[in-house]
Amino acid sequence: MPPKPKFTREEIVAAALALVSEKGVEALTARELGLRLGSSARPIFTAFQSMEEVQQQVRKAAMERFNGFAEKAMAYTPAFKQFGMQMILFAQEEPRLFRLLFMMESARARSFEDVFAELGGTARLCIGLIERDYGLTGPEAMELFRHVWIHTYGIGALCATGMCSFTGEEINGMLGHDFAAMMLLIKSGKLKEKTVTPVEREQIENFLSK
Repeated sequence: MPPKPKFTREEIVAAALALVSEKGVEALTARELGLRLGSSARPIFTAFQSMEEVQQQVRKAAMERFNGFAEKAMAYTPAFKQFGMQMILFAQEEPRLFRLLFMMESARARSFEDVFAELGGTARLCIGLIERDYGLTGPEAMELFRHVWIHTYGIGALCATGMCSFTGEEINGMLGHDFAAMMLLIKSGKLKEKTVTPVEREQIENFLSK
């Protein structure tokens, strides 16, 4: 009969998430996690098959925490802009989790769809808000979201790595100017003509239909 776990999976993941939040993903080893739990590493492997499995669950937990930041945007108007503000706030308050979710090197180059699929409902909610509030079509809203998210990600990365520090007023201005510029470009029709190919448009439609 297998031994009864000393800690639940949820307790181990919570401890691992706290460890990564404080020290970074490099600190997530069996030894360090055992010390955080006040135990040896053995109970970890009673609940999990490997540290890779622990890391996968920590990533999911970190994404849930990020989604918690993003969902707060719904209390604001306009909500979409506040999503960007919340993403950067997450980078400022949880820089190591931001790096875990959005700045870890991948063994292969990922496509736009791969990256945004991880955002799941948050991405689709943002796109729906853009369509509703700004009168854009699905593909137009997707293209706007993609561009603004990349710009927002860049600001977040600068904050998460300690390269730059911005005030709320500065962030508000940067996001507002970028959004206004993209809206003008989309409304002019030039963006659709010059940067969205038929293949890209099909990919966008496929993403929106999921």
